[in-house]
Amino acid sequence: MADGLTSTLLGLGLVSNDRVGLLLDSSVRYVVAYLGVLQTGCVAVPLNTDNSRRNLEAVLRQCNIKCLIGQDRYLTRYQLWSLNARIICSNTPNKVNKRLERDIIPWEQAVKKPLNMDSFPDLASADLACILFTSGTTGEPKGVMLSHGNLAANTRSIISYLRLEETDSILSVLPFFYSYGSSLLHTHLATGGTVHIEGQFVYPNKALERMAKERITGFAGVPSTFALLLHRSNFRNMEWPHLRYVTQAGGAMAPSLAKEIGAVLPDTEIYIMYGQTEATARLSYLPPERLADRPGSVGKAIPGVELRVVDEKGHPVKPGQIGEITARGDNIMQGYWAQPEETARVLRNGWLYTGDLARVDHEGFIYIESRKNDMIKSGAHRISPKEIEEVIAAWPGVHEVAVTGCPDPILGEAVWAFVVSEGKPPLNHKALIQHCRANLASFKVPQKLMELAELPKTTSGKIKKNLLVNKYAQTQNP
Repeated sequence: MADGLTSTLLGLGLVSNDRVGLLLDSSVRYVVAYLGVLQTGCVAVPLNTDNSRRNLEAVLRQCNIKCLIGQDRYLTRYQLWSLNARIICSNTPNKVNKRLERDIIPWEQAVKKPLNMDSFPDLASADLACILFTSGTTGEPKGVMLSHGNLAANTRSIISYLRLEETDSILSVLPFFYSYGSSLLHTHLATGGTVHIEGQFVYPNKALERMAKERITGFAGVPSTFALLLHRSNFRNMEWPHLRYVTQAGGAMAPSLAKEIGAVLPDTEIYIMYGQTEATARLSYLPPERLADRPGSVGKAIPGVELRVVDEKGHPVKPGQIGEITARGDNIMQGYWAQPEETARVLRNGWLYTGDLARVDHEGFIYIESRKNDMIKSGAHRISPKEIEEVIAAWPGVHEVAVTGCPDPILGEAVWAFVVSEGKPPLNHKALIQHCRANLASFKVPQKLMELAELPKTTSGKIKKNLLVNKYAQTQNP
């Protein structure tokens, strides 16, 4: 089917480096579309299906999309039928065709076109393969340009340290337009393994039943995924004799949560990982056997990657000191699409400056403290929200927590904590604050604790702290 789609795209006159948008749910059709586009030498632009029309149109304009492969419901929702690009669509309504009087290519036709393999272009490692947009949790999303060589290098590294083989299978609950989800697809296709596509993690118990029935060997998630499994599903009450490993990335996981997972899965390898879209996906991992004696660490560099934690002058920091994580390797992006100044800011002298602040111990294990723009500036103090989040997450009954700095007329920023409880019994706010006072320096204790029904998240499960500040902190006084 991917070969057929490649033939169709080339027949439409698309050439190398033309951008092709993918507006599809994680599905077999997404995989076919993605592989079909890569084979043409065109550039795949995976699009977030849970978006605003304004943001989506901005991305389409920015990338000058030549062709859009999408589901009719998203094309209708975002009113993209009249987009100035060729459209390949599944289940195209006839009335849309007639109203627009344009050629919208049905999916079935696009993937069954007779093959002409001789016309498929030869691809080089340096050729641009895809533009993945960052989640935008700390600002406007940026288009990360990844080459075929970037994808191949990161795929080889992940396969190596996870020891993936063709007998491995993964339950994919992460969207494929997200670099973590995309890496699951790459690694299992490369090894001949199996990808079980669950789509969004709306019904966790249904997904768990599928995991058990299919004897799935691997599972990947962000911290909120595992909080959901532990606190709001049957995960604890089921047995997992076939689950060889689980991986976690997409944000810092509280050591207390990692410890809970280890207790539920005593015979399963647990990999705590760290990465960025700018690094294709993965930069470091903590070996499962070091989980107990290195709690809170994201480990060391993956094979083929070099990591350093440096000060403002670019010199490696001493153990215990805080600096910025920098990385280099064949997995590092080519740059940001149409943003040369942003590219120059983060790619310097062959290194990617990640914007993540961390420290190292005497063995070289890395501990992330915060993102540069996540640090809370309260009075004379610079406070990492991660430490506070870990303390609160360890309190019984806490399902999820996000700590951020909110405007304060005296301190500049005050520490606020947004908490979601597991359910019953209700959280004792006074006792929780006392717990913080017993485990944190006084200036790190939250000035305000707000209990919410849920935390705002991206489609990939990352917490949108900027929305919390905009919605709550700027409208109230602590």
